[in-house]
Amino acid sequence: MKKYIIVLILSTAVISCKTKAVAVQSNTSQTIAPKEDKKVIEKHYDNKLDFSTLYIKASAKYVDEKQSQNVTAEIRIEKDKQILISVRFLGITMAKALITPSAVSYYEKINSTYYEGDFTSLSKWLGTDLDYSKVQNLLVGEAFDDLRKGKYTQTIVENLFRLDEEKDANLKKTFFLDGEKYLIQKEEISQPSENRTLQIAYADSKVFNQGTLPTSIEINAVQPKGKTSINLNYNNISFNEELSFPYSVPSGYKKVTIK
Repeated sequence: MKKYIIVLILSTAVISCKTKAVAVQSNTSQTIAPKEDKKVIEKHYDNKLDFSTLYIKASAKYVDEKQSQNVTAEIRIEKDKQILISVRFLGITMAKALITPSAVSYYEKINSTYYEGDFTSLSKWLGTDLDYSKVQNLLVGEAFDDLRKGKYTQTIVENLFRLDEEKDANLKKTFFLDGEKYLIQKEEISQPSENRTLQIAYADSKVFNQGTLPTSIEINAVQPKGKTSINLNYNNISFNEELSFPYSVPSGYKKVTIK
């Protein structure tokens, strides 16, 4: 359950949307071969979502080398302030995670444990720097990193713009953007020497009044201890509703550390 929560913090997905918000346009399946474009990064950020709150109800499938689980997830976002993720099985809340710019907290019911800390331990455990903005970016389909702050080698691969970060040979980051709307299609973060890889793939997107939101995300994480994958399907999405963020650790739970 700990791995599930941590990887879930990095991911969400939308498939077969049933939404309270009004969809103004559906994404076409036409593939447009991109041409050389020096403003790929700038155009990516033209897609920024304009919202104050975002509510998502999703079904989720978690798979590692020992088990496979199907659960439901509820994700609440107050933009740039807090994210609350609730994981349920058969209608029973099995875990919750509350993420803010300064802290990460979660508890899980199976072992009656909880975690409270900042992003330092999670970054070390995942093998890459992590902060609130990066988590929120993944949930709304923006690049994991702020591409405007990096230097990248740009090529065209399989009708996608490929951006390879030039910063660090020991930490490789690659971003793939489509040639029509410049949306993130896939991003990979890897530490070859540590045998660690995190891959996020977006299969589709949908346009709402507030902007474009990914409609399918698949997360695959590889570490020396094994492989983990999560697929989430959004069943309900709504923007700009008044949301509460209830979170409290049940009494009697034992605090744990992440190593």
